[in-house]
Amino acid sequence: MGRSSSDRLVVRHGTVVTFGGSCEVLPDHAVVCEGGRIVQVVPDGDAIGGSGRELDARGRVVMPGLINAHMHFYSSLVRGFGGAEPSRDFVEVLRHLWWRLDRTLELEDCRVSALVALLDAVRHGTTTLVDHHASPGAVVGSLEVLAEAVRATGVRACLCYEVSDRDGADIRDAGLAENESFLRRLRAHPEPLLAGLVGLHASFTLSDGTLERAAGIAAEHGVGAHVHVAESAADQAHCLAEHGCRVVERLHRHRLLGPSSVAAHGVHLDPSERELLAETDTALIHNPQSNMNNAVGVADVPAMAAAGVLVGLGTDAMTVDMREELRAAVWSQRLARRDPGAGFGEAVAALTAGNPGIATRMWPEGVGELREGRAADLIVLDYDPPTPFDASTFAGHLVFGMALAPVVTTVVAGRVLMADGSLEVDLDPAEVAAHARERAAALWARI
Repeated sequence: MGRSSSDRLVVRHGTVVTFGGSCEVLPDHAVVCEGGRIVQVVPDGDAIGGSGRELDARGRVVMPGLINAHMHFYSSLVRGFGGAEPSRDFVEVLRHLWWRLDRTLELEDCRVSALVALLDAVRHGTTTLVDHHASPGAVVGSLEVLAEAVRATGVRACLCYEVSDRDGADIRDAGLAENESFLRRLRAHPEPLLAGLVGLHASFTLSDGTLERAAGIAAEHGVGAHVHVAESAADQAHCLAEHGCRVVERLHRHRLLGPSSVAAHGVHLDPSERELLAETDTALIHNPQSNMNNAVGVADVPAMAAAGVLVGLGTDAMTVDMREELRAAVWSQRLARRDPGAGFGEAVAALTAGNPGIATRMWPEGVGELREGRAADLIVLDYDPPTPFDASTFAGHLVFGMALAPVVTTVVAGRVLMADGSLEVDLDPAEVAAHARERAAALWARI
């Protein structure tokens, strides 16, 4: 049984890494959590007294729970599937695999697929996920099914339904209604660990009318959009041919950019689009492993950062391990530029400063930094540095050492979800996996 977020928790004697723009490394410190927030980050001997649970992190690193800024829970059940036709380009990947999958999903598939991903996230120290869901054959109620999975695992998540015109007007309308219904429920009954956006697929599957309706829903509920942006060259080519402008400009025309919005991928952006993202303060999420897997290219993260774009890091469901994604971000930037000195600082900043900045727009109390008053989301790594470890060396340790260290403890809003490698959620992972295998076999047969 997990502990309530109102309980007091003290993580003691760890080397605390704060993250954020001014990341600090604090040896032999304690993190005191109460009421779901951090109330102290102090030298261990200065920690305030009181009852509650204590965890000893001596010889280990304590840092914020990691944030995945672009995820697809629905993809878990396709792992190992070999029934898709070979694809020559990204659009064929969508048609041969992902659109066949999402049309076939049932609500129970969505639920168990999310549980698989979320339990894996807890094990890998990913405590916040910004999801982008699609199940055209089971639209109504799909976001509440995902919300149930989020509640069951105790993580923090932002949800939306991917609206598209590709499956016809009825499914498009159902998708818009699903976003609106979920946002209305959250406004009427707020939940501390849940947030919502208006989901959109990509410019090349969305009409002007659909974009306008989505923008209206977002404005009514005070949220932004979560949309794939120029993931492949085909998205830009379609937009130029059909609308006479580039993708980011089109979204801007329809009032879908801004500090509450999340633009995923951005592989094929030109300088004017990067400037427009920066001017509107729209977050751009880099997904390097997915982009390499789909052979669409490598987003120019250094150019985006130089333009002032808030860049975050996501996985596009390739993994839930953000440290693995960070390493891929560094390697891909260097290979794409053929420059062994490129991209390192920008990739680290996307994870340690960009993602906390993006998540804090969804949870204003502050997520992704270990500082007083912020959300008590933290993880403990079994990592004892073999070389000097301070603020000046932290990034190198993160990429080349900490990225490979086991996560032993995961805490969200002060609730322990895993301690010393043992899950403390009210779920049996073996039962979830067995049920997932059953659902996957049936799903594959339908596909």
